[in-house]
Formats: sequence, C-alpha cells, structure tokens
Amino acid sequence: MQVFRGFHHPGIAPACALTIGNFDGVHRGHQAMLALLHSEARHRGLPSCVMTFEPHPRDFFAAKMGKPEMAPARIATLRDKLSELERCGVDQVIVLRFDEALAGLPAQDFISQVLVQGLGARYVLVGDDFCFGARRQGDYKMLDAAGQLQGFDVARMMSYEVHGQRVSSSAVREALVAGDMDTAAALLGRPYSISGHVIHGRKLGRELGFRTLNLRFDHAKSAAMGIYAVRTHGLTDRPLDGVASLGVRPTVEDAGRLLLEVNCLDWPADLGLDGGYGKLVRVELLKKLRDEARYDGLEALTAAIRQDADDARSFFATHASRSRQTTRDRI
Repeated sequence: MQVFRGFHHPGIAPACALTIGNFDGVHRGHQAMLALLHSEARHRGLPSCVMTFEPHPRDFFAAKMGKPEMAPARIATLRDKLSELERCGVDQVIVLRFDEALAGLPAQDFISQVLVQGLGARYVLVGDDFCFGARRQGDYKMLDAAGQLQGFDVARMMSYEVHGQRVSSSAVREALVAGDMDTAAALLGRPYSISGHVIHGRKLGRELGFRTLNLRFDHAKSAAMGIYAVRTHGLTDRPLDGVASLGVRPTVEDAGRLLLEVNCLDWPADLGLDGGYGKLVRVELLKKLRDEARYDGLEALTAAIRQDADDARSFFATHASRSRQTTRDRI
C-alpha cells in the first residue's frame, strides 16, 4: 500500500476508485465499505484509494474555537489506521492535512480540484451521512450530480449493523470510554489494540520491580484510558500476557502526555534487560481492570501495580479456562 501526504505527488495513480472519511478505528462498517470499494476497483481495473484527514476535522474546529474539549477522543493512531487500511486491501491512501484552506474550500471546488484534477476519481463511494466542503454544504446529491457531468460514478453505502446496533466510530468510542472491551471488539471485528515502537522512559517501573514497555499515543485524547489486562505481540514468536496503563501517569508526571506502559507478566529471559527497546509491538487491550488513579507516593503506586498484575493473572487464568471449555464443547 502506498501512502501520500497530500495529492501533489508524481507517484499517485492517474485514476482511482475512491472513498473518503476519517476511518477512526477502521471498524466493521468501514471494513464493509472497503470490501465494496475493492470489488468496484477491480471491476473497473483501477487502484482502490482512501482519502483521510489529519488532524481530524473536529480537532481542527475545536482548536479554532478554543474549545479543545470538543475534539473527539481518538480510537486509533495514524499508524494503526494505516495498518488496518492495508489489511483491508487498500492500494493507495491520501492523507490530507485538514487546515484553514481545506476547511474553507467550497464543495464544488473540492470536487473539481481534489477529486477530479488531484486524484482522477472514476468511482466515488461515500457513507450515508457524508458531507463535504466549506460549512458542509456538499452532500451525496451534489456529488452524484457532479459525477454525471464530470464523468465519474458515485455510490452510497448505508449504515452497517451488528446485532441491530449501527456500527460507527462513535459507538466504538462509547464502548471504550465505558471500558466495555467485548463490545468494542465486536464493533471492530478484532480486539482493540495500539501499536508502536518501544521507547525509552524514566525506567521508574524497573526501579519498582516492574519492567515496562513504553509506547506513545500521539494524540491529546484517547477513547480508552485506564488499567488493562493486555496481550503483546512482536516481542517474541508468541504473544505475551501482561498488564498495562494507558494514561498520563498522574502520580509521577504532570505533563499530561499519553503513554501506554506495558508490564509483561513473564518477561522472556532471552530478551535481556533492554531487549524490548526499538521493537515494533502491538498491544491488545482485552479487559479493563480499573481507572487510572493518583497515589500518595511510590509505595502506594507499587502496591497498586502489584494488585493490577494479580488481577491480570486472574483474568488470563479464567480466559484460558473458558477457551478450553469452548474447545471441548465444539468437539
């Protein structure tokens, strides 16, 4: 999959089948849309293309109004969004910077300058609530009329439901905020996860007796916050059970930066003391144990981490027992 920042690049395909959206989380509704896009692209002999935005348009408008609290909590980092788009078979992704110029671009100019001249769209697939252009004046009806005049097909995909619930990024966020990881996984079609390179931190966890892997979450707000039982992929040839904190570490730091700190319950001896640094890992958040809290000193923090590790071990023991029972039932 090729990724481009903006559309003024010689490597971009001269024509494409296109869909447009934020795709935060790349949930099952997105996946259904991308499957249809892939089919239509192959039928037309075109590469499939996704146009997405960074920052999220709501982030931009919240900052512009001086009301950061109005920005949506993020489900996924850009890295994870791109990874999931690639898994869905997308050939090309255009990441457009959402700024003052793009926000003020009239809908008809967006069609002619971006879709037609910039990307050579021959087929455009949008969701049922799609709006675009300055003041969101563009809609499906306008896009369809423009397609008939300018030579591209337009299709609209209605909402996707799972067990009667409309799948949306908002629904995934609500599940994550509530700590309902099972519902989040059902909406996403996979366990919720965060990936990134392991970075050096203060090494405080090592001093407290709990070696941690630190991953950045490169957004101001995450939909998931708290302490979780997790499973880490990428350190060894098998996933490792652990406990993790996703938050701002109020006991030891006041910077407000989001960090995912993972403590593997059984650290592989062959990795050595520093064997995790620099590795690209993926951490599945399987069960929320509790909210993040501030403690009166490192002794209280250490006791809390020890209890979290015990709770995670209990979760995985129960989880393994249920998996064995399910296997026996199938047999």
